[in-house]
Amino acid sequence: MTTWKFGIIGCGSVADFHIEAIREIEDASLTYVSSRNEAKVKAVAEQEDCLWTTNYHELIQSADVDIVCVTTSSGSHARIGLDVLKAGKHLVLEKPIAMSTHDAAELVRTAKERGVTLSVISQRRFETQHQAVKRVLDEGALGKLLLVETSLSFSRTQDYYDTADWRGTIAEDGGVLMNQGIHTLDLLLWFGGEVRTVFGKIATQTHDIEAEDLGLALLQFKNGAFGTIMASTSIQPGFPATLNLYGEKGTIKLEGSSIVHWTVPGRSEPNWTQARAYGGVSDPRSIVSDFHQSQFIDVIASIETGIDPLVTGEDGLRAVQLVEAIYESSAKGVQINMD
Repeated sequence: MTTWKFGIIGCGSVADFHIEAIREIEDASLTYVSSRNEAKVKAVAEQEDCLWTTNYHELIQSADVDIVCVTTSSGSHARIGLDVLKAGKHLVLEKPIAMSTHDAAELVRTAKERGVTLSVISQRRFETQHQAVKRVLDEGALGKLLLVETSLSFSRTQDYYDTADWRGTIAEDGGVLMNQGIHTLDLLLWFGGEVRTVFGKIATQTHDIEAEDLGLALLQFKNGAFGTIMASTSIQPGFPATLNLYGEKGTIKLEGSSIVHWTVPGRSEPNWTQARAYGGVSDPRSIVSDFHQSQFIDVIASIETGIDPLVTGEDGLRAVQLVEAIYESSAKGVQINMD
């Protein structure tokens, strides 16, 4: 059995979830870590018994690394990700794939040119309830899809944004849509399909930041269904994300990691057990690594079989395109056509 050797670039809090996930995969090992902070990267390397460097170029050129996870600040994803791909390594990028459609498309193009796998962390696709919903939709059990409603009512303090000078900036972090909301947007696109039109509004209501802490959008999918988006980090005390799907034959309502309503003709509500509870409502560190682990296993299977991973670079690109369309619509006060 091949043991896949992982390297991680970035040793901030997000890297902890990647480290924990890799540790639990039988045919994977963490062999190399990199961070500009020497004290931090040395501590991680000692804990995980692996190599370390303050220059990530050494990591991506190493024969001791097959797959690279990039867990740095969002604004550096495209630059570092391109270096990883050009070095011929498989790449798992934390969300978002990039801060612009242009950079995201360049990553997708480069991965294809180099013949390596590119995946973007969208671990919520691997949650049990979302897998069940996707099967129902693919089987047509809800009939014609009419509406997908999404809401992300999170809470973040000003202290959260003040912990790093890049937080809340447009270039390095993005607002609630590009940062916290990108997981919900990924699910919306996974369930609803490609988007035809978008009308959006954004605002910064309660935080001293450059980017938005409220994003709203009304959209129509190419299949004719409609969608709504509400995402905020200003809601007190914060609530789990919700996603509701209305079809001509039935309805599914999701809240956090729970199915709160299931009306699907001919399909009993799934008898399922979630691995661990949903988190991240008011504390970004209160999520679990279970589904990062599932995504890493899927990436390994993709490399071994040549079949696309469940979350591709193109998926990451589409999510960024949607965010940019909402921004453009808000700035111009018009509907944006995405055809």
